[in-house]
Amino acid sequence: MPFLQNKTYIFDGGTGQTLLAKGLRPEGTLWSATALINEDYHGLVVDTHLDFINAGAELIVTNNFAVRKMRFIENNSLEYLEQATQTAGKLAKKSRDLSNKSILIAGSLPTQGNTYQSEIFESDQEIHQSFNDTAKILEPYVDLYYLDVLCSVKEIKIALEAIKKFNKPILVGLHFRKTGLLPSNESVSDVNKVIKNFNCCGLIAACVAPEIVELVLPEFQKQNLPYGFKVNAFENIPEDFIIDPVSSPQPTSVLGIRKNFNPNIFKSFVNKTTKHGAKLLGGCCEIKPEHIQSIKNIAL
Repeated sequence: MPFLQNKTYIFDGGTGQTLLAKGLRPEGTLWSATALINEDYHGLVVDTHLDFINAGAELIVTNNFAVRKMRFIENNSLEYLEQATQTAGKLAKKSRDLSNKSILIAGSLPTQGNTYQSEIFESDQEIHQSFNDTAKILEPYVDLYYLDVLCSVKEIKIALEAIKKFNKPILVGLHFRKTGLLPSNESVSDVNKVIKNFNCCGLIAACVAPEIVELVLPEFQKQNLPYGFKVNAFENIPEDFIIDPVSSPQPTSVLGIRKNFNPNIFKSFVNKTTKHGAKLLGGCCEIKPEHIQSIKNIAL
């Protein structure tokens, strides 16, 4: 089933955080990747995808955001990297098959650096290879790719070059700070100059607060692709936030949770953004199936 650029899509929410709420016990900083390595949790991943699908999601993202070389090295788990990526694809496809619904699967191509940071710690060639390897493994299971919370034009360009040969549509997931700029201090306009030469099908404000979505919507309106968001419900993401590989706190212990961002508030927020042209509507961390359920009929 192709991605339609004139259609409003409801995405899933925060798969990783929902897994934690369902009882996943993560190892170190592997977080949700633990559910891909440990077969005992595979059913929980399928159940989580199905919860979002049954809530109304028309597009789900594979659960491999935490499957990154740097993080697997931190946790002495590098030998599981390829297996975990493939398992994410297989479990997403199994979930769609079990649902018997015509939904799209986007393959997560996560940032290769620290989450929410623009610094690159490997060579351009190594990053290119990592994006290529992840896309190749996921290719049989997904309909499109999702650049998942990328933070600089440089990494976006490397990723797009690495995956263009697979000839699948690409959603570009951009993380923004409170300034409305990427962590690299680049703008939506800077991103557009790069992505116009690739098979990109939409722009997503990725894992950002609701007020940041509202800040960048006017910039999204100036370009020609469908746009939207996967909004989070964290209280605050400090600009210097880095995962501590020693204490490895869960995100909410540092970033907090917006206690009042319930499904009704989420629905009101989504209604407001659609009036400004948003067509790609979904959630990220701490957005649960009940949030997605609240906007199930928003595109009708």
